[in-house]
Amino acid sequence: MAKLGRRLSQTSKMLITMPSQRKLFTIILGICAFSLIFLIAHSPATLENLPVPHALKPSGGKTPDDKKHKPKYKSPPKYTPPPIKDNFPLLSSEGKNKAPPIPSWNVSPKDLWTQYNLPTAPPLLIGFTRSWPMLQQTVVSYLTAGWPATQIYVVENTGTQQANARGQLSLQNPFYLNHTVLKDILGVNIIQTPTLLNFAQLQNFYLAESYERQWPYYFWSHMDVLAFSNEDGNEKNKAKWNEEGYKSLYAMALTTLKDARENDPKWAIRFFAYDHLALVNPEAYEDVGGWDTLIPYYVTDCDMHSRLTMRGWSMKDTRWAGAIWDVSVALDDLSVLYRVDGVTPSFTDPNPPPPKKGWFSSWKRDGEEEETKKNQKREENVAGWLEGQSPRGSRGVNEALMSKREDENQAQEQMKEGEHKTDELDKWRALQKIAEEMFHYKHDSKRGRNTWQLGQQGGQGEPFYYPAAGIAKGIELLTETGYKVYRKKWGHKDCDLITKGHLSFDDQWKVKKDWWF
Repeated sequence: MAKLGRRLSQTSKMLITMPSQRKLFTIILGICAFSLIFLIAHSPATLENLPVPHALKPSGGKTPDDKKHKPKYKSPPKYTPPPIKDNFPLLSSEGKNKAPPIPSWNVSPKDLWTQYNLPTAPPLLIGFTRSWPMLQQTVVSYLTAGWPATQIYVVENTGTQQANARGQLSLQNPFYLNHTVLKDILGVNIIQTPTLLNFAQLQNFYLAESYERQWPYYFWSHMDVLAFSNEDGNEKNKAKWNEEGYKSLYAMALTTLKDARENDPKWAIRFFAYDHLALVNPEAYEDVGGWDTLIPYYVTDCDMHSRLTMRGWSMKDTRWAGAIWDVSVALDDLSVLYRVDGVTPSFTDPNPPPPKKGWFSSWKRDGEEEETKKNQKREENVAGWLEGQSPRGSRGVNEALMSKREDENQAQEQMKEGEHKTDELDKWRALQKIAEEMFHYKHDSKRGRNTWQLGQQGGQGEPFYYPAAGIAKGIELLTETGYKVYRKKWGHKDCDLITKGHLSFDDQWKVKKDWWF
């Protein structure tokens, strides 16, 4: 009995210590799973398929991963804009090393700025990133409107370092800039940024230059404008181009600067056509901390101008000082701005829309059949003149010019002896008409306002090359991010931070959002 008791006792202990059937199954399953994982992990096939860092891959050899995964490329664009042409053929011709004379009535007397009680000559800064025809047009328009070349500074903001200065980029490269034409022929200055800057950064670069060069004020302009003096007079100065008391755009700008300095101790900006041309007081910019570079493009002006208003600085409009047109197309021949005889104003889109059936380049709206026929004939005449063809050359252009004047009932008048034989005011009015058409071509377009920025698609293989489409898309993404930053900064999504948002200068980054949709 004692032996039987001991056996029963041992059996009961085993029953107590043995796992249940369910636990035993779980343990066996775990062991099987661990064994399977161990076998897979240590098999040669598995080791071969493990991802290997690129830096550790054997040079010259291909791994199975290279064979299985290849980049999937986007479809090439169905349409590519045609190559652009230089829009100052007179300068691009062999042996031409100087521009035509500026219209005499717009030539500024030497050191005219000293007559306006100014301590230093006011600089005009024109930022450039891409599209040489547009930049060249803007510079020439300011020159022919009376702005002295020595006071114009083209700010090369391309990020291509010395490539343009060395002449290493071609005309079809979006970043192409002709230093020889600008400095040696047109006589303007060039400043280079150390790298490609966004809009807000570029504005702060202007501010930095004002410190470096001791500029107590400066003008700046967009590079997609056409600038003119009011040669037919304006509301502030009725004198016409050939009358005593006439003032060019430059002279009117000096008048505006003098008035701001003498009559407004808290002046910040004077707009000539919003900021297409603007006069800046660096002290005001410094007081508000400059431009917010975290809001790189659109709405950064809403942020900056609102902060200036919040701090009590004034911003006024001086639209009457001149005619500043916001455009997206380039004149075919910039000689017209110098009033060269035999050239009629016309323009070409550097990035025209894809051609349609029966389509040809025309700035007129569809359905205006008679006008488009005249426009096509005009383009053929100008194109022939540019190519040096005969008899479609200057004779054809003169015929187009006469036809235009007949249609508008503007008879050619003889000027007094010693003056110009053709009516110079007619030429100016023709330029204003074409500038207005260029303005509407941009602002009435369903394709957007800045299509001109994609007009050059070349430059492959050149120093600091960057695809044109990549530039556009990158800026688009940065702009979207800037909108988000602006909204987070102010808790308000629109430009009316003061009138609708009721915000003050110190509210930055403190306010919850005030919209729901």
